Parts: sequence; C-alpha cells; structure tokens
Amino acid sequence: MKKIFHILLMCWVLFGVHFQNAQAEDVRPWKIGHVRPAGSVIDQDIRKFMNTVSRETAGKISFEMYAANKLGDYSVVQERVTLGEVEMYLGPFGTAVDRRLSLSFTPFLVENWQEARRVYGDSSPLRKQMESYLKDQNIKIIGGYPVYFGGLALTEKPLSPVDPDVDKNTIIRVPPMRSFDLTARELGYTPYAITWMYARMGLKTGMVGGIIGGGAEGYKGLPSIRFYLPLKDHFEYWYLYMNLDLWNALAEEEQKIISSAADLMERQRYLVAEEQERQSITELAQAGIEVIEIPSEMQERMREKVKQNVWPVLQKDIGPPFTEVVRYATEK
Repeated sequence: MKKIFHILLMCWVLFGVHFQNAQAEDVRPWKIGHVRPAGSVIDQDIRKFMNTVSRETAGKISFEMYAANKLGDYSVVQERVTLGEVEMYLGPFGTAVDRRLSLSFTPFLVENWQEARRVYGDSSPLRKQMESYLKDQNIKIIGGYPVYFGGLALTEKPLSPVDPDVDKNTIIRVPPMRSFDLTARELGYTPYAITWMYARMGLKTGMVGGIIGGGAEGYKGLPSIRFYLPLKDHFEYWYLYMNLDLWNALAEEEQKIISSAADLMERQRYLVAEEQERQSITELAQAGIEVIEIPSEMQERMREKVKQNVWPVLQKDIGPPFTEVVRYATEK
C-alpha cells in the first residue's frame, strides 16, 4: 500500500511539473515594438495597452517592449511579423512588398483632424482596403494610432520655400515610397529615399538638406535642423498589428480583449493628439527652429498641384480602391 502511495505521489509531482512548464509556455512574452524612444508619448500609450491586455487575460498574454527601432526598421519588422518572429508592432507599413499600401500615405488626403478621424476610421474604405492588403502578408490590423500631420524640416532656408512652382535646389530625405518621392518633386525639392533609421546620419553628414515623411514631434532633436514648414502634406497614421496566424489561434474572448484595448488607445489618443501636435511645433520654435508659416493660398496651391499630378499616378498603382477612398474622403 505504501509503495502504491509513493508511486501515486511521484505521478502527481511529475504532473505538476509538466503543468507548470505548460503554463510557462503559455505566458511566453510577445515581442512588441515601435519607433519612438522609451518614455515618449507613444511609448507610454502602448505600455498602457500592454498592461490592459495582460491584466484582462490574467497574465496569459504578456509582452516584452522593444522601443526605438530595437527590432529593426519598421519595414524590416513588418516582414518579421509576417513570419511570426515578432508578434506585434505599432508603426507605419512599408511598401516594398506591396506598393498599394501607400494608400494610407496618400498626400493631402485630409485637411484637419475631424476629417482624419473619419477617413482613417475602422469602418472606412481606407481601413478595409488596408486590412485586405495586409491579410495577404499574414498580418492582422488590430487598431490604429493617429500621430500628426506631416511637415518638412530643413537645415537651410531655400528660395521661396512655400512656393511649389520654384525649384528649391535642395535635396531632402523622403521615405522609400512613391507617394513621398512624387510629392517632394511637385513641391520643388529633389527627393533622396532613405529609411528613418538613416535619416539622422543623412542630415548630420549633409547628404540631405532636409527631411519629409514625419512631423514636428518626430523631428525634435534631429541634428542641424533650423527651419520647419507645417505642410500637412500627409496624415501620419500608424497601425497596431500582429501576426495573423497568432491572432487566429487566440480564443474569441482574447481577441475581444486585444481589440477593445486597441480601440481604447486610439480613442484616448484622438482626445489629445491635436493639442500635442501644436505643442510639438511650439517646442521646435523654443529650441530655436524657425517655423515658416504657410499662407492659405500657398497651401491650396500645393494641395491642388499634388492632387493633379501625383494622385493619377497613385490611382494607377493602387487601382479602383484609390478612387473609392478619395471619393469617401471628399464627401461632405
């Protein structure tokens, strides 16, 4: 009898060890990253999201944060999420695999925050198309994060910086996307495509005399920047996304928890984003950077020139969904 008891006790111990190991595997942290430094507003917001998900899933889903491009440039991480090497990411999408993803960066698509909230909303044609494109890359869009309206930062003040019909004789960094390349040309600048990770080096060495593809908050601290033009050339909207296979493997309740936390993060961001954008421009000015205001008539000339010359090219690249998104954006 004693021998049977010892055998049962040993089986129970072994079962307990196996159960603990299984639990440990269940709570293996997901890698999640973004492009901003630790402690930034975006970093703080994504950490709130992480804490909410971990709490609501009783710790079954936990995270390891990788800020400041520690997982690689956003286009590289996009591929890693596709393969399942990285579970989740907050940032823009690159267009190397599918240039239709430039739909999200359509220049001068929206003019203010109210329009942006509608056009980039989760039930909009733009969101639906992005979800469709990314599904082919094994990526699931969980939510969005409105960042700011784009602008142009320069190391030197060119001739007639706000006149789109004047050749600026200035090379500026653009993201490696067709939409930014074409827009820079239409505004009178010479584009040079490099990723964000190498933009700082380009400014520091003088390889480029300016940078487009970001906004005031993103340009703070960049070397040699002396001028800023709030062009509003594009709306910077980032996506919170994850590996599609991993998403499909989750229980329905876990999916709801993640989606709800992402929705909360986006709604809270919209409450403060516009004011934070103004504050970032003020901080540039306080740092000694001249903010060059753009007269409304010049802003309109920029907008119409890009719409006339860039949008048709993007329409050919993207196809009918581009027309649908533009139609939706221009509805009043």
